[in-house]
Amino acid sequence: MHRLISRAEAKPPFFVGIDLGGTSVKLGVVDDHGRTLLRFSIPTETKKGPEDASRRMGLAVHRAIEEAGLECSAIAGVGLGSAGPMDIPGGKLRETANLPGWNWFPLRDRVAHHCGMPVIFTNDAAAAAYGEFWVGSGQKYDSMTLLTLGTGIGCGIIIDGYNLIGENSYGAESGHITINSADDARMCGCGRTGHLEAYASATAVTKITREALDGGRASSLTAQIAHGTHLSPKLVAQEAEAGDPLSMEIVLGTARHLGVGIVSIMHTIATECVLLGGAMTFGGSKSPLGRQFLAGVQEEVRRRAVGRLAERTTIDFASLGGDAGYLGAAGTARAECRTR
Repeated sequence: MHRLISRAEAKPPFFVGIDLGGTSVKLGVVDDHGRTLLRFSIPTETKKGPEDASRRMGLAVHRAIEEAGLECSAIAGVGLGSAGPMDIPGGKLRETANLPGWNWFPLRDRVAHHCGMPVIFTNDAAAAAYGEFWVGSGQKYDSMTLLTLGTGIGCGIIIDGYNLIGENSYGAESGHITINSADDARMCGCGRTGHLEAYASATAVTKITREALDGGRASSLTAQIAHGTHLSPKLVAQEAEAGDPLSMEIVLGTARHLGVGIVSIMHTIATECVLLGGAMTFGGSKSPLGRQFLAGVQEEVRRRAVGRLAERTTIDFASLGGDAGYLGAAGTARAECRTR
């Protein structure tokens, strides 16, 4: 978790970052060097609707500023990263599964209204990518890609310091690149087949594991599930670490699928590094299993990438964890302010 600094250590100007998810909203007050003075979260409470959430986010911005020991006049910008497909120039959400009933809501402008400050709006994965680029694992590069592995697969791409947004705000939707064009390819949550997300997301890992168990594969997972443990990537990782062959097969299979997808991204947009973040990194760099997972991804990339891409592109874990979203949202606001 990102270290907090004191008001005396901080260098103005200051920025507020908001990371809106389906369950919670994370906020942080950040200085000009990307260091955090204060952070907290509030529940999203999606069922109360987007206007109520916008109001509470506006109040939370003022609470954050006050608790950080600042005046509103010290805040140079507010950034908001949101889950779900969106119209970024229009400041609106599109049809989004994570925020049901919020479709086409003018989120940016309503949050701006309630906090009394202009708000810069971006995709949550793009915000997380900018956080890693600014103060995380990507800060020594001019260009980078971040894949966030969770229920689905989010992606943010930074080129020469700018987020790739794309036409219709659908740039960097790399979770939906096709890695299997066969007629029997797996179904993605978006309703189409063969996408990376159908093979390398947490949802996919759980489904693939369940199919293997239902097909009669022997595994220590069976006993765990019989005792009431919920089948999840976390359980698969636990059993893989304990030596279960099927669980290890699932982890390394996920690595291979991810490597295939990463190569397609590399061949299209040759960023200097590709970072892996999100909740499903099998323990990340701190875990032997996580390091084995990363090595599997790297090996698949080396096997498939052409030219100098395989040897010159860094594949590594992201480092900011759950702080990446609000840090990147604040950083996006900072970048916007610096272009004015």
